[in-house]
Amino acid sequence: MLRFDATNAECLVFTYKEGLLSGVAHDLKLGVTRFSVELDEERLSLTAEFDTRSLRVVSAMRDGQAMPSLLGASDRQKIEQNILDDVLDAEKFPQASFVSTEIKKLPEGERFLVRGRLTLHGRTKELEVTTQLANGRQTAEVTLHQPDFGIRPYSAMLGTLRIRPNITVCLRLPFAAPASPAAHP
Repeated sequence: MLRFDATNAECLVFTYKEGLLSGVAHDLKLGVTRFSVELDEERLSLTAEFDTRSLRVVSAMRDGQAMPSLLGASDRQKIEQNILDDVLDAEKFPQASFVSTEIKKLPEGERFLVRGRLTLHGRTKELEVTTQLANGRQTAEVTLHQPDFGIRPYSAMLGTLRIRPNITVCLRLPFAAPASPAAHP
């Protein structure tokens, strides 16, 4: 059984702005700072728990590039509080979880098809994601439609500034390729 957490893996959430006043807002890169992932290689199964109260602003984003200097400490704190209180209702729904129903190695490269159930904000939905090997990490990236989980995307200033309903979640786990079989003389 392999175990991962924020000390050796990474879980990021990307949000995207829209609306008439979107020019004064930022796309965001958020990090989940408390989570655990267990991968059973023999059974090809995966379970994961994510503490929704541990979401933190990593940086503002512009044209896909991190721009950490765009947000001050008070901006970060206000954004985090809005996410926890107004979007995720993290006190009522402190955990998100994922349980795989199928993991299948794909024929090309070190890629896997992962199917399972994500429970977020009190609702469970089926997910399917194909992982990619990049920079020594197996990366799963999935788009979530917040309303599917009963989450109302953040909105301010009478809706002239809002977050798009679709967000991107990226989970990166360390990956060591299986050792090749020893050559027989």
